[in-house]
Amino acid sequence: MVRSTGNPDGAGHEAKLTKVESKKTDLNIFESMVLREFIFQKSLYGESFLKSILLWLSLIIFSSSAFAGPLHRRPEKNSPPPVAPESITDPKDISKGTKPLPHRWDIKPPPHELNVTGHKYDPYNQNILKGDYPIWGEDVFFIFTGVSDTALEAKKLPVPSNPSAAGPGRIPFFGDGNLQAIQQNFKFSFELYQGNTSFKPRTWALKVTPVLNVNYLHAQERGIVNASVANGTSRTQFDFALQEALVEVHLANVSPYYDFISIRGGIQPFTSDFRGLIFSDTNFGGRLFGNLNNNKIQWNVAYFDMLEKNTNSELNMLERRDQQVLVANLYSQDFLGVLGWTNQFSVHYNHDRGTTHYDVNGILTRPDPAGAATNHELNSVYLGWTSDGHIGRINVNHAFYFALGKDSLNPQAGQKVDIEGQLAALELSYDRDWIRFRSSAFYSSGDSNPRDDKAKGFDSIFDLQKFAGGENSFFNHEAIRLNGVNLVQRNSLIPSLRSSKIEGQSNFVNPGLLLLNVGPDFEILQTLRAIANINYLRFIHTEPLEIFLNQSNIRKDIGWDYSLGLQYRPFLNNNVIVNVRGALFQPLGGFEDILTSNILYSAGTNLILTF
Repeated sequence: MVRSTGNPDGAGHEAKLTKVESKKTDLNIFESMVLREFIFQKSLYGESFLKSILLWLSLIIFSSSAFAGPLHRRPEKNSPPPVAPESITDPKDISKGTKPLPHRWDIKPPPHELNVTGHKYDPYNQNILKGDYPIWGEDVFFIFTGVSDTALEAKKLPVPSNPSAAGPGRIPFFGDGNLQAIQQNFKFSFELYQGNTSFKPRTWALKVTPVLNVNYLHAQERGIVNASVANGTSRTQFDFALQEALVEVHLANVSPYYDFISIRGGIQPFTSDFRGLIFSDTNFGGRLFGNLNNNKIQWNVAYFDMLEKNTNSELNMLERRDQQVLVANLYSQDFLGVLGWTNQFSVHYNHDRGTTHYDVNGILTRPDPAGAATNHELNSVYLGWTSDGHIGRINVNHAFYFALGKDSLNPQAGQKVDIEGQLAALELSYDRDWIRFRSSAFYSSGDSNPRDDKAKGFDSIFDLQKFAGGENSFFNHEAIRLNGVNLVQRNSLIPSLRSSKIEGQSNFVNPGLLLLNVGPDFEILQTLRAIANINYLRFIHTEPLEIFLNQSNIRKDIGWDYSLGLQYRPFLNNNVIVNVRGALFQPLGGFEDILTSNILYSAGTNLILTF
C-alpha cells in the first residue's frame, strides 16, 4: 500500500498508481503468452530462425500498440509526468542509511590501489602539513615546504696573478684560473592561509622562509677569495637570512568568475617578465595584483625598496641600499585572437642613489672602481613588450625593451649622460616527437662613443636571464672579471662592465652583445631531459673596451659557447631533481685581445630535494 503524503489529491494519485500496476500485470501476462508462442513457432519452423525473429518482432509491435499504458506511451500534452511507486518516500525516511560527517575533508574516493593512507612524512597523499586538511575551522590551511639545494661547481676562468703569488714561478699576468665551489642552501617555508577552493582567491596568507647557507670557494691564486692576500686561497662562510616574510590580503572580487584584486607586502619574490631579462629578485616591497576577463588578463604593480645582498650567498641582508624599483605590467592571453600566445607589456623604473659600498670580501662595488669612481645617481625607465606561447605549431618567445633616463656621472663617460639603450630577443622552436628544435637571437645595444653625453648601451636592473642555454652556458652562468669590474655578470648575458649585479649599479656605457643560438632539447626518457646549445657571441661596439683598457684595435668577435645540460627526475615529480651541466668556451679575436686565448670551461651538478 502506498502511503498518502498529505496532498488533498492523494486518493486520486493512488487510483492512478493502481491503474498503472494493473496495466503492468496485463503486459507481463501477455509477454508470457508471446514467449510460449515464440517457442512453438521455433519448433514449427525448425532452424529457420529468421522467420521466428520476424514473428517475434511483429508480436512485440502488436503488444506495444495493444497494451500501451502510461509507462509505454508518450504522455499527453500538459499531463503530469508519471511517478514510479518506489520513488515516493516519506521525508522522515530520507536520513535512514546515511552517516553524518563533521566536515567535507573526510570524504574519501572509492577504494583504489592508488589511494594510500596519508602520513606526516608523505607529501603526496593527504597530509595536514601540505594543506590537504584545514588546521583550524573549515578553511584555514598550513603548508610546510623544506628544500635542500646542493650545488657543486668546477670552472676555469681568466684570473690575474696577484703580486703576492700563491706559488713560485707565477710570472705571467694571468694566473691559474681553476676554481672549485660548493653552495648549500637549506630552505624552510611556513605558509598559513585562509581559502576555500582552487578557483577562489585566498582571503589572506602569511609566509615566512628562513634560509641557511654554507658556501665554499677554493682558488689557485691569492686575492680571489678576499681582497686581502693574507686570507689565502680558500674561503668557507655560513650565512642565515630571512629570505621571505610576507603578508597577502584579498581586497575584492571584480567579477562572478573570481577575478580579483589582492595586495602583498614584505620580502617576496617577483619576476617581471617571462625570461627574467630586466628584474628577477626576492626583495622587500609591496605588490598590488589581480586579473580580469575570466583570468585572461593579469596585472601587477610592484614597488621594492631594495635590500643589500650578501656577496657570497646572494641572500638578503636586513640593510637598505638606497635603491627603489617600480614595475607595472599587464599580461594578455590569446593576444589578438591567437590561441595560446600570451603577450606582456611593462614599465620598469629604477632609482639608484649610489652610495659607497664594499662587499663582504672587502672589494669596492659602489661606485664602480673604474674611470670616474665617484658616487652618482641613476634614474632609468624601461618600456617593454614580450611574449610567450605558440602560433600554430611554432613556439614563440620574444622581447623588446627600450631604456631611457639619466645618469648623473657615468664612470666610463666621466660626465652626466642621457640613457638610450635597446634590447631585443627572439626564440623560435618546433616540437617533433621527442625533440624540440630551437633557434634564438639576442641583442643588447652598445655605445659607439663612450665619451659623449649619450649612453647608448643597455643594462638591466637585477636580471636572471634564462635564454640561449641559461645557466648551462658558460658566458651566461659565469661572472668574468675584467680590471675590477665584470665583463659579464653571473646569470646574465649583457656585457655591462659593472662591478656586481647584486651590489653594483647599472652601467649603460658598454660594448653590447649579439648572440646567435641553435640547440635541440631531447626528452630521452620520461625521467631524463637533455638541453644542448651552441652560441656565437660578438660585441656590437668595442670602443668602451678600448677606452676602459686603454687598448686599441680590439676585435668584435667574442667566441663560441658549447653547452649541454641534463635534468633527471627519478620519480617523475619535483621531490628529487638532479641537474648536471657542462660548457666549453672557445675564445675568438675580441676575447683573446682583452683576456685570454685559452679554452675555458664550467661544469657542475645541482641536487634539489623537496618536501
